[in-house]
Amino acid sequence: MGKTVKNDIVMKQRIREQIPGWSKRISKLIKDYGTNVIADVTVEQIYGGIRNVPIQVSDISYVDAQSGIRLRGYNIAELLNLLPKAKNSKYPMTGGLYYLLMTDEFPSEDEALQVEEEWRERAEIPTYVFDLLKSLPITTHPMTMFSMAILSMHNESVFTPRYIDGMKKTEYWDAYLEDSLNLTAKLPAIAAFIYNLKYRDGSYIPPDPKLDWAANFAHMIGNDNEEYKEFCRLFFFLLSDHEGANVSAHTSYIVASALSDVYYAVSAGMDGLAGPLHGLANEECLRWLLQMRESFKETPTLEQVRQYEVDWLNSGRLVPGYGHPVLRVTDPRFTAQFKFGKQYLPDDEIFKLAEMVYQTVPDVLGQMNKVKNPWPNVDAITGAIQQHYGVTQFDFYTVLFGISRSLGLTTHAVWCRALGRPIERPKSLTTRILEQMISE
Repeated sequence: MGKTVKNDIVMKQRIREQIPGWSKRISKLIKDYGTNVIADVTVEQIYGGIRNVPIQVSDISYVDAQSGIRLRGYNIAELLNLLPKAKNSKYPMTGGLYYLLMTDEFPSEDEALQVEEEWRERAEIPTYVFDLLKSLPITTHPMTMFSMAILSMHNESVFTPRYIDGMKKTEYWDAYLEDSLNLTAKLPAIAAFIYNLKYRDGSYIPPDPKLDWAANFAHMIGNDNEEYKEFCRLFFFLLSDHEGANVSAHTSYIVASALSDVYYAVSAGMDGLAGPLHGLANEECLRWLLQMRESFKETPTLEQVRQYEVDWLNSGRLVPGYGHPVLRVTDPRFTAQFKFGKQYLPDDEIFKLAEMVYQTVPDVLGQMNKVKNPWPNVDAITGAIQQHYGVTQFDFYTVLFGISRSLGLTTHAVWCRALGRPIERPKSLTTRILEQMISE
């Protein structure tokens, strides 16, 4: 069974104290306004993937069309400024971010460090996980390996044996939090092991106890470049959550609503993240930039880049990384990475190309009326920076995404159990029933 702590950490105490207030608040909404209609659903939306239909409540994060993702109500710029920083770093400790996501309160430096210490204590990976990964064909996709490793650790579940023993429903969240801390503690090292197994010498590099959670990933893939450690801190912060109804988050939510434990739920979320329409966008953006670069004999001019984009769009294809279903401004997560690139790698050829695309594509898309929102999203620049620091294996980029997104998935899972959310079971119709409804 997975590790539990002997004494409550501050994060757990704060969640326990908040649950009654949240439960009362939600119960009042249901009692007083339970019959209020929130959304009208059209036939087009039903057949179109329920896009933009409110189906869920997430107090963890929200995507605002004008300010981008808000984590517990704070935008990216505010969090980068206010969260406690890692030692000798300009960027927040992931432990502080996790504290904020879980408690809806800004952590002190000590509270952020406490989460980091919890992760260190829980970071040991069962030997059977390594054995499983080594038994797979070397051609196995890294996301398949990542998801299987997570799922295999169901054996470590705190929740499952306690549930079988008759745990009270009001204690579910506590066991989910224990599993969440145990799982997230291990994910950077598991991902690093997969990276080393597939692309390097197959060695296992243990975490450095002097490094924080995010920077340790860089260390464990043999990359002790201080700039790359800084980028890991920024990247894992930026991709941590993105509302509760995107594919990976919603998949994870549904699985956990059946009281499948965190290992089942996060593994399922990773399976959704692996899809080309969800987590592969950063890979596609870099491929497109490299393809553009190969089409020119020399570094292109701004006008040449513009013409390439026009020709590309006229051929019926899309520019990857531009446009967003909700945002109507440049994604602040793009902006944060762009600022990082301007500071640390302004002369990198691919980064400079990404910058020229940023200077031209929105105008081209606007003139050609291709998308409502012509601005870049987070994926438009991620790959260019990863490649600069030697992480050139495209198929691994989604695993990096998955490490980060586990923070949001586990937070949602804990709070859904804390608030007693029921199993999700929406109604399904037939086409004939729809036709009859419309004709009446």
